[in-house]
Amino acid sequence: MGILGETDHEQTPPAGLGSNTAAEPPAAESHPSSAEDLAVTAAWERLEALLLTRFSVAEVDEVGRAFGVARAAHDGVVRSSGEAYIHHPIAVAEIVVNLGLDHHSAMAALLHDVLEDTHIERKRLEDMFGQEVAHMVDGVSKLTGVAFRSKQELQAESFRKMLLAMVTDIRVILIKLSDRLHNMRTIGALRPDKQQRIGRETLDIYAPIAARLGMFAIKNELEDLSFHACYPMRARILAATVAHAHRHREAAVAKVTARIETALQEQGIESTVLGREKHLYGLYKKMLSKQLPFQRIFDMFGLRIVVGSVEDCYQSLGVVHQQYAPIFQRFKDYIAVPKANGYRSLHTVVNDSLGGLPVEVQIRTREMDNIAESGVAAHWAYKSGEVVTPRWLSGLVDLQDRSMDPLDFVENVKIDLFPGEIYVFTPKGRIVQLPRGATPVDFAYAVHSDIGNSCVSAKVDHRLASLSEPLESGQVVEIITGSQVAPSPMWLNSVTTAKARTSIRHHLRELDQQQAVGFGERLLRRALSRYDMSLESVPSGSIDAVLAEYRLSDVDALYTEMGLGLHLPSAVAESLVRERNGDEALGSMAGRESAPVQITSPDDSTLHLSKCCRPIPGDSITGFLNAGQGVAVHRSGCRNVRRFRRRPRERVAVEWATETAGHYEVVLMVHLANRPGALARVTSTVSVMNVNIENMDFNNAGDDNITIRFVLAVDDRRQLARIVRRLRNLTVVRSVARES
Repeated sequence: MGILGETDHEQTPPAGLGSNTAAEPPAAESHPSSAEDLAVTAAWERLEALLLTRFSVAEVDEVGRAFGVARAAHDGVVRSSGEAYIHHPIAVAEIVVNLGLDHHSAMAALLHDVLEDTHIERKRLEDMFGQEVAHMVDGVSKLTGVAFRSKQELQAESFRKMLLAMVTDIRVILIKLSDRLHNMRTIGALRPDKQQRIGRETLDIYAPIAARLGMFAIKNELEDLSFHACYPMRARILAATVAHAHRHREAAVAKVTARIETALQEQGIESTVLGREKHLYGLYKKMLSKQLPFQRIFDMFGLRIVVGSVEDCYQSLGVVHQQYAPIFQRFKDYIAVPKANGYRSLHTVVNDSLGGLPVEVQIRTREMDNIAESGVAAHWAYKSGEVVTPRWLSGLVDLQDRSMDPLDFVENVKIDLFPGEIYVFTPKGRIVQLPRGATPVDFAYAVHSDIGNSCVSAKVDHRLASLSEPLESGQVVEIITGSQVAPSPMWLNSVTTAKARTSIRHHLRELDQQQAVGFGERLLRRALSRYDMSLESVPSGSIDAVLAEYRLSDVDALYTEMGLGLHLPSAVAESLVRERNGDEALGSMAGRESAPVQITSPDDSTLHLSKCCRPIPGDSITGFLNAGQGVAVHRSGCRNVRRFRRRPRERVAVEWATETAGHYEVVLMVHLANRPGALARVTSTVSVMNVNIENMDFNNAGDDNITIRFVLAVDDRRQLARIVRRLRNLTVVRSVARES
């Protein structure tokens, strides 16, 4: 599913407008009637009245000018509901103003679709309203007029554009969320399949972004609207069940609220005590994740206590615990340690209320309550319009620098959108927030990229720990670094943060680039040796001619593409020979064999030992160029070798070096008698021979027969033969065979 849907709104363009979005098929040409004109004017007047409560007359006039341009640009365009399209920008602007943003944000909200859907260009927008407004509008707009390999890549690149624009101006995403919120409020006019697609996209991307920005009121509404769009029957049934439960428990909630209010007044604490319900989609997610029926959800109702100061928060906590017995394991202090999105509150769960069921109580100040509802938008209001950038957003630039592929960038952002949070400490006491499941490698990269790149091992609570071991809140983590180390590809299997993942891939990509250059040069030298030519003897003019033929900038680019299998070394060598000696030289050297490429290690990124047959030193092997990956090495008897025989020019002669380093994966199929201790005898036999078991899969083929698939890391074919002999000598082993 795409990250940005085919369209975030449904509209019908008038003839000749040239809209560049994938909207509904054009309907009959429609122009607003006088009644529709009056409806638009009334909608603008309502917005204008709201604006006058917030801004000066001069600022409201500027917003009015933006409205005039937007109305003219969208003239004749209608939404799927049949109403004039301009109603949508007006509604988005109203949401933006209610979030507390400035009049420039309201202008951008009114204009947010003109670059994407109309003939107006950014330069003209800048001339009319200034660079600040144009930047916001451009950030919200999708990319148009650019060629991409697929619709998914276009959608991902548009998403990346929007996220990077909001790094420099948070108002971009606030306008986008307001746009999506109004689209979801009016989604009922679309076909059910489009409702489901846009609802799923909202759940996957926009609701999590709102959560990361602390905008829980918008996040909850987006989730509930998406729930109704994606699962209408489930949403209706659950809503009816909640309404029924609410009627039966309303009196109990009121009784508990009154008791706590009275206790707080007796202590002289000014407060507001509110009953709250878990929002519908949150309730559905909890039922789904915990596999619980509705009747077993105990925290469907809760209380929120809003007070005047932080001191009052902690005093109120004591008052609540005097009235009801607390469940201490479920106490959370987000005032002392706020969430990444700025959320602050005390959470406690108490018993003996609501008829003996536990209930969650949240305690916070008025400012905290506003921030809990509106997140970064509330920060904006408190800072008098100062642009703020949450920590999560500042990391997007780092992701951008390391993610060349837009799809890769979006996937990494999605990783960071769903963090269950833990808090760990550096040896000096600094708090580092990480997603649940994070490892010491994630911690190292969170502290600094250089520490992650040079990480050797870790100490957790002063004891050595595995780099892949998940961390827990409260632990003290110390990273041990070294100067002659580099990130391991194996780390990608355990890290959870986008920063760690992109940093590791970036480093490996650079390493692969260097190896590809060297390997491509080796392949070209080998190909030239067929013609008794060395690379040094090739005139620079011949190389320049070949570079021009392949449209490459320099010789390193040529080596890289050959090393990655994108160009055949034999074809490049033929071109160089032809440039130097003419066609006759090619015929006289035909049929000569080149020196084979030697394999010294399994870690060469340009020589891939194929997973289908897993060759190891001592096996008879052959190699074939594999576009984008270098040379794939197969065992000579591998069934996949047959398909390459029809393309002899892609064949590369390979051989094992006299001395090889590293360990090579091999698969053994071991059939055991189902006896007590049988598996232990097999694994201990393998471990005695200093061979690592990378993986095991079991298949109980019958009451008296077990098949185990071992993935072992061996030095060569001779060591494998010794292992097979030892295993066959065990009485519990019925057969051993290497997987072909």
